[in-house]
Amino acid sequence: MDDAVRKRSVTIAGHRTSFSLEDAFWEELVGIAERRDMTLAELVVEIDTDREGNLSSALRLYVLRDLQGRLVGEDEDAEFSDPESGSDRI
Repeated sequence: MDDAVRKRSVTIAGHRTSFSLEDAFWEELVGIAERRDMTLAELVVEIDTDREGNLSSALRLYVLRDLQGRLVGEDEDAEFSDPESGSDRI
């Protein structure tokens, strides 16, 4: 995977906007949009609406928070599962 920052463009609110992201962040954004059954542009509009600061930073922080949330969810699932016995703890 290339660490280079690439300029990306999407149309939001009827106009083109650009932001710069590394491939890893771009791929995660695409995955988040797919999991949420929305277009990438719809996701960017949602993030853009709630952001403080520049759009590129807001997108990176959104990806980070999403990944952190999924990791916490995995930890919670592991809490209730005993991998040695194959059964769930109550």
